[in-house]
Amino acid sequence: MPAHQPPPAELFFTAVGFIRRQFLVVLSVLPLAIGLGAAYLYVTPPLYQGVARILIDPSRVQVFKQSILEGPADWAMVDSQIEILKSENFAETIINKLNLTQDHEFVSSNGGIGGIVSSPFRLLHLVLRKPVANSDITLDVVDAFEKRLTVSRVGATFVIEIEFLSTDPDRAAQIANAVADGFIVDQMESKAQTIGKATTWLQERLNELRAQASAAEGAVVEYKSKHNIVDAGGHPIYEGQLAQLNTELVNARSDVAEAEARLDTISQILRAYDLNQATAVEMSGGLTSSPPRSRQGQAVTDTLHDAIITKLRGQYLDLAQRESLFSKKYGHDHLAVVNLRNQMEEIRRSIIDELKQIAESLRSDYNIAKAREDSVEKRLAAAVTGSQAANKAEIELRQLETTAQSYRGLYDGFQQRYADSVQQQSFPVPEARVITRASRPLGKTSPKSLRILGLATMGGLALGLALAVLRELSDRVFRTSNQVEKQLNTQCLALVPKIKPDGEVPSIETNAPADIPTSRIIPLRVGLCRTVIELPLSRFAEAIRAVKVSADLGRVIKSNKVIGITSSLPNEGKSTIAAALAQLCAHGGARVILVDCDLRQPSISQELAPNATAGLIDVITKSASLEDVIWADPSTGLSFLPVVAKSRLIHTNEILASDALKRLFDRLRGSYDYVIVDLSPLAPVVDVRSTAHLVDSYVFVIEWGKTKIDVVEHALNAAHGVYDNLLGVVLNKVDLNRLMRYESHRRDYYYNRYYANYGYSD
Repeated sequence: MPAHQPPPAELFFTAVGFIRRQFLVVLSVLPLAIGLGAAYLYVTPPLYQGVARILIDPSRVQVFKQSILEGPADWAMVDSQIEILKSENFAETIINKLNLTQDHEFVSSNGGIGGIVSSPFRLLHLVLRKPVANSDITLDVVDAFEKRLTVSRVGATFVIEIEFLSTDPDRAAQIANAVADGFIVDQMESKAQTIGKATTWLQERLNELRAQASAAEGAVVEYKSKHNIVDAGGHPIYEGQLAQLNTELVNARSDVAEAEARLDTISQILRAYDLNQATAVEMSGGLTSSPPRSRQGQAVTDTLHDAIITKLRGQYLDLAQRESLFSKKYGHDHLAVVNLRNQMEEIRRSIIDELKQIAESLRSDYNIAKAREDSVEKRLAAAVTGSQAANKAEIELRQLETTAQSYRGLYDGFQQRYADSVQQQSFPVPEARVITRASRPLGKTSPKSLRILGLATMGGLALGLALAVLRELSDRVFRTSNQVEKQLNTQCLALVPKIKPDGEVPSIETNAPADIPTSRIIPLRVGLCRTVIELPLSRFAEAIRAVKVSADLGRVIKSNKVIGITSSLPNEGKSTIAAALAQLCAHGGARVILVDCDLRQPSISQELAPNATAGLIDVITKSASLEDVIWADPSTGLSFLPVVAKSRLIHTNEILASDALKRLFDRLRGSYDYVIVDLSPLAPVVDVRSTAHLVDSYVFVIEWGKTKIDVVEHALNAAHGVYDNLLGVVLNKVDLNRLMRYESHRRDYYYNRYYANYGYSD
């Protein structure tokens, strides 16, 4: 199943609540961060930036042809020039040119320290630093120079940007321009030196190539003379003869093949007629019904198109039509039909005679073509025999000519390079030029005040938010009713606000029972225990009413007369909640008794019955009767059973688990409508676990914003009897103003004017 995604509104209110809770943390960190940024701006000296630009121009105008030492400009070459500008040797050149070793800005910086400290600190550094050698000073100056110099390419162009930082704006522009000019001078000097060395080497190489080319060309001439080799148009004579004879042989063989094909075809036709295989259908056009597909077909077509044969074929076709017509009309053996057949036979014999004459003519043509082929073959064989000897000499001659041409080509190329290098040495063309000279900067480059303050503000906000998140995550205490219900899986009965007593009541109406002597009357002080009575329309009283309502509703399910009030740790206000709940129930007219069962720390007995001499222990030990130890509240009729320990009790859990106490509580159940029991805390002692047979329901008190969640969980997990009969949880001592940062709806709940109409007085 996918995880439940909270709605956007809930996320928004969660974020708003987080900001409301932790905004003081963020606001406390933010001024500190801004102050640190301002302090940095105060102690950091301003730096000014001079900017110059140079162009490595691949399309620059060249007076001379490109040198053998040059190549087309590309990005790799531009990157190489940038590295030259960043090099230590180049930095030393500029430093010596401008005499920067005497400049206090660089000497005192010691590798950039002076660039980030204020003037008093720089002066102290100059006084305390040890004397160093000149070489060390130069190294320090070079280090400081390189740190302030920035060289980069502008986008995907051949433009190099030079930036230099200095505390003096004029000095920054001067050094940036000096770097640009120094680069141009360095490139021209380097190029001139390289071209000079190349020119000297080219001259020596030209002398060697001149001698080698002359010797190779002389060897070619001598070899031709020795072997009597004569060129015709740049080629030997026998090559032309062989080419011509080859052409004649090809043509002769083609003629022989064509004549032989004609002769073979006419011979096949004659054989077919001699065997009486040429039918009337063939004579009527079957031999020429389809287009010819070979030379034989072409020969047949040419033969049948002979004038005589064409005329005879026409006569034959007329007779064949008449013979077919008469046969159908008069019969196959009719005299006229027989005469027509005889005439057709005579014409066929005439065609055969004509074909024989044509065959003799074709045989004569074949013999002539064959004789011509034989003649050409003999002449070609003689020419091939004559050229074999010349071929051997030609191979060696070509090698000699190739060598001579190679030497001559090298010589011509080096001669052209030599001429160009001489011209370039006398007139060097720079590879770069300055396109923008640095001018005096109008404002400082660093530190940028707005940026530093902006970063400090953002850093302060980020740090504040980080601390706020850390504080939020580490806040493992109960602050909302939702936390209680989610972590403990139980109901949050009420959120009891934190209150303070105002003093004592001057006079109050008394409703104490007549059988209660004055010595056992609860003092009428307006303390925390009586707030629910003295301020009945307060939020405190309304919270206690919510606890009572939950207890009354619980009676529908089971008997809920005995209600135990406990907590995890001491001082969470459980005794106050117990007394207030008892006062509220009694004030409503119910018979209520408040029993102090915190045997080890009976704080409520010290508050309500400070002068008591007997109590719960005396009753269960039968040292005193119940009626003789009960105290009463004259204003509400509340009964109170205190605890008076004449010495520190050790086995308190056994007392609470005793049958005598069980009988006492059974008696109280029959005499009172509510029995409110103030119990000891769960975590320090095990006493509460022994009261499961006495108490119907438990109310668990948690101090808001103080009690740790894991402490409460551990305490309840260890007391299954308490958790199983838990009526609910009361969050006590709630700071309502801070609570609104966690639950914004509480503002409307407590301050909305509609709720005020119902009598809220605080």
